Amino acid sequence: MIPFELTILGSGSAKPTLKRKASAQMLTYGNNHFLIDCAEGTQLQLSSLKISPMRIGHIFISHLHGDHYFGLIGLINSLHLIGRIESLHIYGPEQLSEIIQLQLNASDTRLRFPLFIHSLQSNGKHCILENDQMKVYSFPVLHRIPTWGFLFNEKTAERNIRTDFIEEFHPNIEAIHAIKSGADFIDKFGGSHHNHEITSQHDARSYAYCTDTAYFEDLIGYINGVKVLYHETTFMANQTERAIATFHSTTFQAAEIALKAGVEKLIIGHFSSRYPTSGPLLDEARTIFENTEAAMDGIKFQL
Repeated sequence: MIPFELTILGSGSAKPTLKRKASAQMLTYGNNHFLIDCAEGTQLQLSSLKISPMRIGHIFISHLHGDHYFGLIGLINSLHLIGRIESLHIYGPEQLSEIIQLQLNASDTRLRFPLFIHSLQSNGKHCILENDQMKVYSFPVLHRIPTWGFLFNEKTAERNIRTDFIEEFHPNIEAIHAIKSGADFIDKFGGSHHNHEITSQHDARSYAYCTDTAYFEDLIGYINGVKVLYHETTFMANQTERAIATFHSTTFQAAEIALKAGVEKLIIGHFSSRYPTSGPLLDEARTIFENTEAAMDGIKFQL
């Protein structure tokens, strides 16, 4: 099975603290390295966790509040300085291209590598990236300015043929390919072997990233059935009015979305600096959605 791993680079909200950097995550799937948001300090987090920025092929920026993208131009410039030549793709709000180009022009920087900036669409769910292994979608969330969530769906892999079946019936190469694609098998004696009896296949994995957002039930349709959901949890439940006023979510609200969307695991993060530890927020969320974990800087989740 291809390794699918999430590393939390920053779990805090607008004001970074000594224990929490602002929003950034690294999602890896085999040789695919996706950076999700890029707050100030992201480069230092990558360095401290021994993650090479040169491996990043795609960057996804949810919105243009500084705690989600102020580290981006610095990262781009560093990649230029250390000799990157491979192309880099960035997905974000329409204004992002103009912002990055202005910064490059102001410093008279001509990048050594091709940079492609793709504008996100606000009208529903859209596939923004597809390769042999994965599809990536964007979708709108509910925040004070245009903001997007991202969904990473593993494509269904070929089926694995049972070793004992191969040893007993010795299917040829053509038959093996057919079985892996879902075909049944007829042995030399005319016996029929149903595909589900001679193969196995893991469920396709998926990850959804939802920050910053107020409680927004439209999300349920975009992320329904996702295996792992990251949902911002800026406030505890006693700060519901504050969450509404700032277009953020509480512990209870994030857990309600996870419950209604039928996800398997919820990861909460984007914690306000008013909370020195995430323990109380985690305890609250678990009263509604038990399989909840708290994002902490440097922690890794196997998806």
